[in-house]
Amino acid sequence: MNNKQIITLIVVAVAALAIGYFIGSGTTGVKSESQITMNNQDDSLNYFLGLNMGYSLVEAPWEVDADLVNSAIAQVINDSSAFDQMTAQNVFQNLSMALTDQQAMKDAEESMANMEAGITFLEENEKKEGVMTTESGLQYEVITQGTGPRPTAESTVSLFYEGTLIDGTVFDGNFDTKDTISFPLNGVIPGWTEGLQLMPVGSTYKLYIPSNLGYGSRPAGPIPGNSVLIFKIELLAME
Repeated sequence: MNNKQIITLIVVAVAALAIGYFIGSGTTGVKSESQITMNNQDDSLNYFLGLNMGYSLVEAPWEVDADLVNSAIAQVINDSSAFDQMTAQNVFQNLSMALTDQQAMKDAEESMANMEAGITFLEENEKKEGVMTTESGLQYEVITQGTGPRPTAESTVSLFYEGTLIDGTVFDGNFDTKDTISFPLNGVIPGWTEGLQLMPVGSTYKLYIPSNLGYGSRPAGPIPGNSVLIFKIELLAME
């Protein structure tokens, strides 16, 4: 999780706690979905507020204790908390800023380790039979050579693909779903823009993309910073 995601999570959580001033007491304990009856709009608002709070916290970069969260909300609603709203928000923001700094340091350490591992991987990979390296450092391997035209940087392409990290972790793809993806080549990472222009329509290639031709040093969703990206791509059509 990157800093922006952490900050977003913090804002959502603080906002949700602030909204707690306006919801009903609901201190009768946790119920399963089958036990919940929503008889009016207030019931629905309370329930879906809770769902949104839960989803905002499910990927929190700390261990969430639902009992503590519920207790705090109940204390605010029942006007029994020793902390006013401003104090609570200030303490939470200070703690979350410290957590953000820790996460940034962790991301930086992971990014540096990924850079070193990626350099080693690419040095070994380019020695393999069938792997070719372009001037930019992009490596590619022809699995099936098509006979159609090659796209340009201004083309829109349609394809199947699977993206993995060098440890084999699959982070995205559509080979299994067979849902074709289409996009303009001038709107994607440099490694795709360059690599797909090497491919005649009907080809299947494997691209080995250095981090500087991918997402760089910052994490991008499930992709850690400075990751070498491996894509198996079947180019179906272009226009």
